[in-house]
This record gives sequence, C-alpha cells and structure tokens, in this order.
Amino acid sequence: MNTIVTGLQWGDEGKGKIVDYLTEEADVVVRGQGGNNAGHTVIAKGTKYILNLLPSGILWDDKLNVIGNGVVVDPVGLVAEIGRIEAQGVSITPDKLLISDRAHVVLPFHKELDAARELALGDQKIGTTKRGIGPTYADKINRCGLRMADLLNKEFTTAQIARRLVDANEVLAKHDLPTFTAEQVIAEVYEAFERLRPHVTNTIPALHKAWKDDKVLLFEGAQGTLLDIDFGTYPFVTSSNTTAGGSCTGTGMPPTAIDRVIGVCKAYTTRVGSGPFPTGDEGLSQYLHDLGREFGAVTGRPRGCGWLDTVLLRFACMVNGVTDLAVTNVDGLDAYDTLQICTHYDVDGERHDLPPACRAAWDKAVPVYETLPGWKTDTTGCTEYDQLPDNAKAYLKRFAELCGAPVSFVGVGPDRDQTLVA
Repeated sequence: MNTIVTGLQWGDEGKGKIVDYLTEEADVVVRGQGGNNAGHTVIAKGTKYILNLLPSGILWDDKLNVIGNGVVVDPVGLVAEIGRIEAQGVSITPDKLLISDRAHVVLPFHKELDAARELALGDQKIGTTKRGIGPTYADKINRCGLRMADLLNKEFTTAQIARRLVDANEVLAKHDLPTFTAEQVIAEVYEAFERLRPHVTNTIPALHKAWKDDKVLLFEGAQGTLLDIDFGTYPFVTSSNTTAGGSCTGTGMPPTAIDRVIGVCKAYTTRVGSGPFPTGDEGLSQYLHDLGREFGAVTGRPRGCGWLDTVLLRFACMVNGVTDLAVTNVDGLDAYDTLQICTHYDVDGERHDLPPACRAAWDKAVPVYETLPGWKTDTTGCTEYDQLPDNAKAYLKRFAELCGAPVSFVGVGPDRDQTLVA
C-alpha cells in the first residue's frame, strides 16, 4: 500500500515519527518538497536523530531513500547532515540514498537573499528560517535557478552563477549584507557536490520501477498544510506545496500510485514564525515549554501552543484527501482537568467552519470552543489503544468526528514504540 504522510497543521506535527513507524513495512521512502528548513526528530531505541533533508527511512538498513525533484537541496547543508547522521552509526551509501538530478540547488547567496527579504518586510516579516528556501524556489519559478544536473557541468554552472549574482549582489549591498563572487560560490558548493555526486541520478525511473514491481512506497511530507503556498495562511507560508499533491508533483509519481493519505496532527495546535494563530494559549505554551517540549528541531525556537483547532484540520483533511489520522503528543495533555476544542470561528458575527482566505478576516477570527473532560492519567506507558483512559478515547472520537476522518494512529511519547494503532 503506497502512502503519503502529510502534516495537517503548521508543521512540527511528528511526521518523522509516523514515517519511521511505517517504514518497517515500506521498501522506498521518498521526500518530495521543501528543503532543510524542515526538521524531523526521530527517536529510535533511545537515540535521537534530527533529520532535515534526509528521508526518515535513512535510519533503516534495507530501505531505499529518495530526495525528489520538488525538493530544494543545499549541498553544503546536506553533506553536513550526512556527516552528523553517519557519526551516529548510520551508513549512507548510493544504493541507500538517491538525489534527483532535477532538484533545484540552494546556493550560499540564496540564504543572504532570504535575510534581505525579511529585513525589507520589517514588522510584516514572514519568520523564515533564513535557509534560502524561498529565494531558491523563486529562482525556480523565474527560470534562472540551477538544478543538481547542472552542477555536472562546472563551466555552465559558473557562467549561470555569475549572471545571477549581478542582480543578487545589488540587493544584498542595499541591505549591507555580504556579496559574492562566482568563484567563491563555486568553491563552496563544489566541495560538497563531490560528496553528493554518486547519489545524483534521474530518480523517476527508479520510483516507477519500484511501483511496477509492487514495492511499498512511502512519501514523506515536510512542513504542514497551513504552510502550503496555495492553501496555507498566506502570506505566512513556505514556498512549496506541502499538501498531498506536492508528493506527486515533487517526485514524478502519478496520483494513481497512491493508496492512502495519512494526515499527521498533534492533539493540540502549535506554530512557529509569524502569522495568525486563533487558538494560541499562553498558559498551554508555558506548560509545555516547562516540560521541555515544543522547541523547533531546526532553529530551537519555542513554538506557540494552543488548543486543538478543527477548523484548520477539517480544511486540511479536505484538501489532502486524508484517509487516516495520526494524532501525536496525546501525552502532552495528560495533566489537564478540561480540554478545549475549537469547532468554528466567529468573524464579525458570522460562523466560519473553514479557514478564511481573506487576510484581514484572520485578525477578527474568534475561536468558539467545546469543552471536554481531561483524563488526568499518564498515557506514556500505554502499549495498546484500549489501554488509553476512557476520556482520552472520547477526546479522540470527537476529534475524528469534527475532522471528518478516522483516527488510525495515536502517539503517546516520542519513541518509536510509543505509537498505538487505533
């Protein structure tokens, strides 16, 4: 059964853990969008692994991992990540990791352009990770970007970089940021590219062969639906399609290859960066931060935390075609007497069951809550769904009713073994 795993909130939902759990039954794990601005934390056998570009299946010895054409690849960052994961005892060889030759390349000046854009926006800044993701996707759309295949021709690459730097340096100088020479960029990128060269190939035939050979493919989404460039809380979004459709366009696999879509979400809501957050709650945020939870895997930034928002989840299930829900971090609510679930928004007296598209409406969105009893029980030791407290199961049942999709997986802790099948 070929499966897309996608985030249903603003990212950080625990997709890496769910992908890692499902990888045992998979043959191929594929990443189709985003860059190293994403961060998946996987804890396996007591060891914590932080993955940015590498698919979560890399932790298994007998799986093929593919970085697809829709991903933007920072060669320097990826080499550093490979070195870090290999130092933890994980072997990463060309027969285990393939990188699409059609994937666009994040270059050093893209990161500085990211910073320049945030400076120019002032108090309207997006809150990016400044990893150069947006400028790289912009170059892709403007048809002046470089792909991994282009790096195979150093002379062509040098000329293209020199041409692009004419405009890029002008922007950087305007904001008193470092400028670049083509030689400087080439020297930095090619040292990393030589390490990656054996992994770079046309990944599409390999994926189609696996599909036709009845191998099990697992597509790993990055970020979350509310960060999707089309469906998210625009303009406070990322630069790629984070929804299920992005897994197809970002890998060269057709929709007919997909059997199910698992939407991953927390038992509450979190987000980082700027933008609307109707159910944000300072008390819940402080409680979870005091437990040492909800800090970004990539940046270390504390995440804003809030009550469950089913307005967002209902919409996310709709646009992704979610067949199954995976609800993580249920244990984060173990200590609460009562829990709030946002069922709809009130905007100027009008009921909204789905998130508004109008940017101004977000500022007026008032969450309307339904109150449910908590369970006041430690769930981290549960090894089967039936062991959950009755109130926890009632919460999950209501969760599914409001979202319009069944709960199939429940996370009660960070370890691989703390995933329950409903």
